[in-house]
Amino acid sequence: MVPISYSVRNLMVRKATTGATALGIGLVVFVFASVLMLGAGLERAMGRSGSPDVAIVLRAGSDAETSSGIELPAAGLVTASPEVVARRNGRPDAVGEVIGILSLDKVGEAGVSNVQVRGVPEDVYQFRPGVRIVAGRAAAPGSDEVVVGAAIRARFRGTNLGQSFEIKKNRMVRVVGIFEDRGSSFESEVWGDIDTVRSAFGREALVSSVRVRLRSPGHFDAFRRSIESNPQLGLTVKRESVYYEELAQGTTMFLTILGMMIAFFFAAGAMIGAMITMHASVAQRSREIGTLRALGFSRGKILASFLFESVVLSLLGGAVGAAASLAMGLVRFNLVNFATFSEIVFTFVPTPSIVLSSLVFAGLMGLLGGFFPAVRAARMNVLDALRA
Repeated sequence: MVPISYSVRNLMVRKATTGATALGIGLVVFVFASVLMLGAGLERAMGRSGSPDVAIVLRAGSDAETSSGIELPAAGLVTASPEVVARRNGRPDAVGEVIGILSLDKVGEAGVSNVQVRGVPEDVYQFRPGVRIVAGRAAAPGSDEVVVGAAIRARFRGTNLGQSFEIKKNRMVRVVGIFEDRGSSFESEVWGDIDTVRSAFGREALVSSVRVRLRSPGHFDAFRRSIESNPQLGLTVKRESVYYEELAQGTTMFLTILGMMIAFFFAAGAMIGAMITMHASVAQRSREIGTLRALGFSRGKILASFLFESVVLSLLGGAVGAAASLAMGLVRFNLVNFATFSEIVFTFVPTPSIVLSSLVFAGLMGLLGGFFPAVRAARMNVLDALRA
């Protein structure tokens, strides 16, 4: 086996080409890791919105709350199911909510974007204990007051604390509070009184969805059978966690495919760069290769030595790119969710598995980029190499 120190020394000798190639590979790994972190951030934001012991009920055939409508008598039958937890006051632990989409002007950039407005009952904070008012106060029931998620605070005109915006023509609502929910997608919404939102979006006597807290996650199947088997209701039941996973699928797939396409072309360029670097190295070290062969090192060992050198070079760049990508965890990203056509804000989420995958990706680039130069080095004739 050719000493490892020999391969490492050759990389150190060619500092300029080693650095340039490593930086190119690092850029590819940075893009690759950022794409994975972006998908993980979207999944986390949507996943934190769902709870395993909560079921969401929609109108049959609806994929999202925005396209669903449930009449109030049917909603009452849903919450009366025996699988639903009862609160201390005897009322079912459930909420019916109304969803509307509102176009608001962006702050600091031209154009408008869609924001999801959720009409909630007074006891919504009891149903969602993770939601906290971090500035101001909760909106008063029956009023034209709203609270805004922390992720979109001041991102749109009129959405900062104390400001007002138009929810309906000639009807203004005032922001009296800012809320957080552990980074979930709820933080990209505006919450107002359910009757106010109903009136603004013309959804009287309806709710978009009904959420119920089950006695345990194991009661889900019985609850779903009891609701979906009643043809008069015309409703469908999903676990809340599954519902948000499905909402995120289309957007996550789009981001992943787009990002991987970009990473693929970047990777092709980086591998070509590594290949050129290694070919140049082989050409410059012909006598060294001939000497190694004359000393008894086999073709296989020469091949392994050059492949090792290429992989080390790629891992060096990969480590730089992966380390740089960790800074993306401080960045917030916003896009329109394809399922709801409303804007959602989330962060890049770095995880150990993503960092490991990025380093493996870098190693594969080095292996592929260095293969043909390594084969060329291994196939050199001893006498021709010594005469070079």
